Amino acid sequence: MAQSMEDRIREWEGLAVVTRYDRAVDAWIFVALHDRTLGPPTGGCRMKVYDRPEDGLTDALRLARGMTYKWAGVDMPFGGGKSVIALSRPLKEEEREHILTSFGELLEALNGAYWTGEDLGTTPSDMAVVSRTSRYVHGAGPDGGEPIDPGAYTARGVLAGIQGALEHAVGTPEPEGRSILIQGVGHVGAPLARLLDERGARLLLTDMDGERAAALAREVGGEVVEPERAFDTSCDVFAPCAVGAVLNRETIPRLRCRIVSGAANNQLEGPEDAARLHDRGILYVPDYILNAGGAIALPLLREGRPEAEIFERIDGIRATVLTLLEEAGERGTSPQDAADRLVRRRLGRTGPARPSR
Repeated sequence: MAQSMEDRIREWEGLAVVTRYDRAVDAWIFVALHDRTLGPPTGGCRMKVYDRPEDGLTDALRLARGMTYKWAGVDMPFGGGKSVIALSRPLKEEEREHILTSFGELLEALNGAYWTGEDLGTTPSDMAVVSRTSRYVHGAGPDGGEPIDPGAYTARGVLAGIQGALEHAVGTPEPEGRSILIQGVGHVGAPLARLLDERGARLLLTDMDGERAAALAREVGGEVVEPERAFDTSCDVFAPCAVGAVLNRETIPRLRCRIVSGAANNQLEGPEDAARLHDRGILYVPDYILNAGGAIALPLLREGRPEAEIFERIDGIRATVLTLLEEAGERGTSPQDAADRLVRRRLGRTGPARPSR
């Protein structure tokens, strides 16, 4: 029997869940506040069609917990929070603006208890709409200027993580001559490919949109890999940059790589998959450390920090990854375990359990 909303909230260890139902477009808004040990709960707004609103709530709870780990992992002064707009059907343009305005009104009513930004299914332009009714939006564009796309900042952080993993595994951080398979070449995967191309990597690109993969391959001199062959293709680094839960009991035995280091959230289908990768001798860089570049950039951009300072902070992901991998090697554990220990230390207490998948 499927769990009710009440059951899902009852089992969650977070601070609070704020809900709003918008009758005009038959949509639920869920704001999940998980932890405020390091600062105000902060995380993106996801919007998609769900079979049931309960599934949207589950996403909000799971992702808010993940944000607690992300912020603590990169030592930023924010807590874990996430919002989900659970649609029952695709919306027309005017309906989309309506629900984003409704979300902004709820956000403003929380008076800074939660800050948001873009996520899966929302865009920088959407955040500009939300900012018309709320002050608590990252990435909407300073002083009414162009909205900020965090994709390039996230890609820079993934590059830093790949460099840390390469330095640990082969003794040099340089991706030159290394084969790197990017799964998903959208708003993070594409800029990541361009950064790696500048550094001489040999790029293998796969995407459910074959034309998009082919166009990027022409631009960067890469090779297109059919999506169904992605896990079976030999490469130095496999970089999942699309959907989550791609690493599981079926796909991990098929991998032909030395390192897994990508931008997708929740790459592991379950906690046990970190051990599966470790047992196979595949170096896995935990996603919530690796994909934090955009999350780091948006609040700093809002504060007016110079780009050089923002880049320096994002590039610090490399040192964090290297430290985690060295600790995991010394202890004989998975990098996921090392990252979880780092988070609990920074939270200054036992801390919430590892993000569920």
